[in-house]
Amino acid sequence: MKFHEHNQEQIIPALKVLGEPNRLRILYGLGLECRPVTDIINATGLAQTNVSFHLRVLREAGFVRAERRGAFIYYCLADPELLRILYDLMRWLDARQTPVAGLSDQSSHPADPKSALAEAEEV
Repeated sequence: MKFHEHNQEQIIPALKVLGEPNRLRILYGLGLECRPVTDIINATGLAQTNVSFHLRVLREAGFVRAERRGAFIYYCLADPELLRILYDLMRWLDARQTPVAGLSDQSSHPADPKSALAEAEEV
C-alpha cells in the first residue's frame, strides 16, 4: 500500500489535533451523546475557557459539531465512527509487544470497545 502525499496532508493534521490529551478527554466525555459545555466541563474537570478552546479546535477539524438547543449549545461527535477508531487504536496499542515511545500508562484506557462505549455513555 502506497502512502500518497495527499493522504499525509489529511492524516498528519488530524493526528496532531487528536494528539492533545484534553481533546481526547473531551471526545471520550462526549461519547455517543450530544452534551452542553457544562456537562463536558464536569466530565473532564477542565476549566470552561480550556474546554471552549479545545471544542473550537475539534469543531474546526471536523471531529465535533455544535447544535443550538434553546439558549444552550450542545456538542456532538461529527461521526460516531470516530469512537470505534479510537478504541481500535487503543486495543492495537495494548496488544503490541513493544510500547510506543512517549506513552506512559497504556493500561489506563479500556481494552474492550463495548465497555469503553458504556463508560463514555455514563459520563
